[in-house]
Amino acid sequence: MIDETIERSEKSQAYWEQLNCRFPAADRVFDEYILEAQTLLSEEGVSSYIDHARFIGKMGRGVEPLLVYLEEAPSIASLVGEKILPEIKDFVYFLSTHTNFKAIVPFLQSLAAVTRRLHSDEQLHIYFNLIKKMMEETSGSVHGHHTTFPSPGLPDLLKQAPRLLSQLSLEGFSNWVDYGVRYYKNHPERQKDYFTLQSPDAVAVMQRERHGTLLIDHERQLDLYLRSLWQDGDYLVPYSLAFDELRKPMPYYDHMGIRLPDVYDDMNGVSGINRYRAALAHMAAHRRWSSQMVVDNWSPFQRIAVEMFEDSRVEYLAMQLFPGLRSLFSALHPIPNEDDLSHTEMSLIRLRLALVSRAILDSEFKLEDEVLKSFVVRFFDVMQAGESSSPDMADIALSFIARTRRQTDASPNTYFDNTEVDYRDDNRHLWIYIESSDEDEQFEHLEEQKIQDDVDTLPPRHYHEWDYNAQTYRPDWVSVYEAVHARGNVQVVDQILEKHSVLAKRLKAILDALKPQQKVRVRYQEEGSELDLDVAIRSLIDLKSGSQPDMRINMSHKNDGRDIAVMLLVDLSQSLNEKAKGSTQTILELSQEAVTLLAWTIDKLGDKFAIGGFHSDTRHNVRYSHIKGFSESFNDDVKARLSAMEAKYSTRMGAAMRHAAHYLEAQKAGKKLMLVLTDGEPADIDVDDDALLIQDTHQAVKELQQQGIYSYCINLDPKADEYVADIFGQHYTVIDHVDKLPEKLPQIFMSLTK
Repeated sequence: MIDETIERSEKSQAYWEQLNCRFPAADRVFDEYILEAQTLLSEEGVSSYIDHARFIGKMGRGVEPLLVYLEEAPSIASLVGEKILPEIKDFVYFLSTHTNFKAIVPFLQSLAAVTRRLHSDEQLHIYFNLIKKMMEETSGSVHGHHTTFPSPGLPDLLKQAPRLLSQLSLEGFSNWVDYGVRYYKNHPERQKDYFTLQSPDAVAVMQRERHGTLLIDHERQLDLYLRSLWQDGDYLVPYSLAFDELRKPMPYYDHMGIRLPDVYDDMNGVSGINRYRAALAHMAAHRRWSSQMVVDNWSPFQRIAVEMFEDSRVEYLAMQLFPGLRSLFSALHPIPNEDDLSHTEMSLIRLRLALVSRAILDSEFKLEDEVLKSFVVRFFDVMQAGESSSPDMADIALSFIARTRRQTDASPNTYFDNTEVDYRDDNRHLWIYIESSDEDEQFEHLEEQKIQDDVDTLPPRHYHEWDYNAQTYRPDWVSVYEAVHARGNVQVVDQILEKHSVLAKRLKAILDALKPQQKVRVRYQEEGSELDLDVAIRSLIDLKSGSQPDMRINMSHKNDGRDIAVMLLVDLSQSLNEKAKGSTQTILELSQEAVTLLAWTIDKLGDKFAIGGFHSDTRHNVRYSHIKGFSESFNDDVKARLSAMEAKYSTRMGAAMRHAAHYLEAQKAGKKLMLVLTDGEPADIDVDDDALLIQDTHQAVKELQQQGIYSYCINLDPKADEYVADIFGQHYTVIDHVDKLPEKLPQIFMSLTK
C-alpha cells in the first residue's frame, strides 16, 4: 500500500527551515505555496519571499497575516516584479506598528486583485501612498507614528479597493477616498458607511468620478489590435496623469514595454479606446520605420524639430498602409492659429512646428507663411521620392531651424496654445548619446559619480541660464537631478527640539498671536458643528406647509486669515562643513537646527510648506533633494531626512530656485514665499566669471516675481553685503553671528508672514 504522506523535497525543506515557523497551520499549506512561488519567481525571488514571510510571521500579529502573504505574494510579484516583495513587507510592518494593525489582513487579501487592476509597480506605489495618507488623516496620527485610535474606515476601504479600481482610474479612486476623509473624518460610523459603499453619497461620488476609458479594461483588445494590424506586441503599462502634474508624462516605449495613461476621456468626438489606438498606431509606426540617431551635437530646438518631422514621416507611412488613420489623427491633432506668429516677445518655435505638422497631416489646412509652406513641400518631395529615412527628416529639421530661427526663440515665455499633440510619444527611442565633447573633458568623473550615487534620482530636468554678457538665455543649459533625501536617525531632530525647548516656548507665544483668530460662519451646510436656527425654523415652516424643506440647516466655522505656501530652499554646499565663528559647531549643524525649528514653527502655524536642499558640481549635475513635500506633515520621515543633511560641492542657486518654483507655483495660496538659506554667493567650478551666476540668480528672482512668488534670502556670509543686494534687492537678512541662526530664522519667517 502506497504511503499517502508525501515527504518534503530537500529544497522545500530548506525553505521551510529558512521560514523558521512554528505555526501548524502554516506547516499544512507550505508545500502548496512554495511550489507556486518556485513556479512564478526566480530563485533569488523565492529566497526574498521566504525572508519577508519569516519577518511577517514573527511580528506578533498571529498566523493569518503570514498565511495570506504566503498565498498572495508570488502572484503579485509575478505581475509587477520581485522588487515589490520588500515593499509589501515594509507596508505590513508600517501597519503593524500603528493602531491600524487590524487592517493588515484586508490589505494583503485585496492586494493581488488591486495589483491586477493597477498593473505596474509605479501605480502600486501611488496606491500605497494613498492608503497611508488616508490612514494618517483618519486615525489621529501625531507626527507620523504616534496614533491614538485606528482609522474606522481603513479595513473597509481595503476590502472595497478592487471593486473601486475596477470602475475608477487611480485619480478617481484618490478623489473618492479624499471625499470620505474630508467629510467623515470625525464621524466614525458614517466613515464606515462611506467606505463600505453603504451611504448614498459614497455611490454618488463614485458615479461622479467614473469617466473615460480605462486601459486595464481594454488591454486585451488593444494587444490584439497591435498584433493583428502591426504584427507587433508588447507589455502595456499604465501610468497616472493625476500625480505628476508638473512633468505631464507622455506615452513612450522602451525595453520594459509601452507606457500609456491609465485613463483616456473622449475628446473631439474621438472615443477613449480610439485615442489608445491612435497612440499605439503612432508608436508602432516608430517601431517599424524609425532609426536611432546620435544627438549630442544638436541643440534642444534642433531635437524637437527632428522629432516633429520624424513623427510626421511615420504617420504618413502609417496612413499609406491604413488610410482610416488619417481621420483619427486629424481629429486629435490640434489646429494652431497662424495669426499668432505675429507675437514679438514670445518663443514661437513650437507654434511654427505645430503649423507645419498640421499642414502635412491635413491637406485642407492652408498656410500663408511662405517659408513654412516651403518646408511642407520639401517634406512631401522626400516622401514621394521613394525610400525615406530618419536621417532625411533630420536634414529637413536642421535646415528648418537654421532658416526660421528668431532672436525671441530663446525667451523663457514660450507659446504653447494648440501645439501639444498628446497621442504622440516622447521620442526617447530616437536618440543615442555619446556624451563626450571637447568642453567636457574635465567632467569625465560625472558618469562614474552618477552610478555611485546612493540616491535614486529621476531623469534630469533642464533649465535655461541667463548670460548677462549676451543679455540672453542659454537654453536647456543646466541639468537638475532631483531625489528624495536620504534618511538618518530621527532622534537627532528630536534632540534638537529638546535642546531648544526654552526657545520653542518663547516662540509659541508669538505663534499664538500669528494664528488666524477671526472665525467666519459658513452657513447652509448639511453637516456642521451647530444648528443654524434661522434656516432650521424656515425649513420647519416649509415642512408644516407641505413645501420641500431646505435640508442645509447646519453651519460651521472656519478661520479667516493666513493663506501662505512656503518653500524653504537650503544651500547644502561644501562650505557649510566649516566651523562657525565663535562656535564649536559647523555651519551645517547650526543650519540643521535652524531648519528644524523653522519647520516646527511653520507646522504649528498650519501653513503649507516644503523643504528642499541643493548643491552642484558643474552645470551638468545640479542636485536637488526633497526633504519635505507640501503634502507631508512634519513627521518622522521628514525628521529622518533632516537628520541626514550633508554638505558638498558648489552653489548653482538660480537653477535650484527655478526648480523649487515649479513645486511652489503649483500650490493654491494667496501668498507664496521662497525662503533661501545660504552661506555664500552663487558659484560653481565650471564658471570663471564671478558675476555670471550672481546675475543668473537675480534673473531667477525676477522670473519668480512674475510667477507671483516672493523671494527672500537669509545669508550667513559676513561679506554678503557686497553681492546679496544685487540678487535679492532689499529682500534679505545677513546674520553675522551664525550661532544665533536657530533663534533668528523662525523670527525672520514670522516677521515676513505676520
